[in-house]
Amino acid sequence: MSHPVTATTSVPILDTLKRGVLGVIAWLFALLLFFPIFWMTITAFKTEQQAYSSSLIFTPTLDSFREVFARSNYFAFAWNSILISVGVTVICLLFAVPCAYAMAFFPTKKTQKVLLWMLSTKMMPSVGVLVPIYLLWKNTGMLDTVWGLIIVYTLINLPIAVWMSYTYFNEIPRDILEAGRIDGAATWQEIVYLLMPMSLPGLASTALLLVILSWNEAFWSINLSSSNAAPLTVFIASYSSPEGLFWAKLSAASLLAVAPILIVGWLSQKQLVRGLTFGAVK
Repeated sequence: MSHPVTATTSVPILDTLKRGVLGVIAWLFALLLFFPIFWMTITAFKTEQQAYSSSLIFTPTLDSFREVFARSNYFAFAWNSILISVGVTVICLLFAVPCAYAMAFFPTKKTQKVLLWMLSTKMMPSVGVLVPIYLLWKNTGMLDTVWGLIIVYTLINLPIAVWMSYTYFNEIPRDILEAGRIDGAATWQEIVYLLMPMSLPGLASTALLLVILSWNEAFWSINLSSSNAAPLTVFIASYSSPEGLFWAKLSAASLLAVAPILIVGWLSQKQLVRGLTFGAVK
């Protein structure tokens, strides 16, 4: 005797179907986002003549990479990017951690307004303050210097660092810090020995995000540097000329510029996801 299908048995089937559909959609979005990187990679291994063809069948060559290394000092640009990214990350965290600590554990009536004001500065178009900053940097001797770019990038990314740190610190139980105060811990000891170890996943993801944002910043690096402090974003822009775009060389230069940060992001993706979801589920 056959038994009718009940609603209880149909629920797992619907859940499985829903997860399958969502999985397919997620993969489609992932492939769509990855396609420009894929196309840039294969174009980098083509000749200039082949670069204008959409064919996926070609004989790979390293000629574009050889010409890029012969024309530019890639490692000097890469070293500037490393110095700028690491410097911005360290300085941002040095300012953001105590700032977020004060806002999270000693809030005032103006704390939320200050946070919103800091976030609103990200909405201001960069081109609106380019001229005054350019003149200020020129008059103070910071134009085309690594420290000049570090200061600008720090001012740009500090609101994000404060907001993320503040969010993570809000998830830390107050009782633990109060116990530390009872035991005689000073403020800096609370931050270093209690707060930072408990929020390490969140701070690690903040640091990774700051490195990525600093590495990818192009507007200010192109306008405030030329040779001495030029990072990899200027290195890529140098392959755009009035005579036209040489797609194979441009793709090779772009691949050399994005490869380090892609590798770092790929290796640290678990830590990044863990940090970004830190405190999301209690």
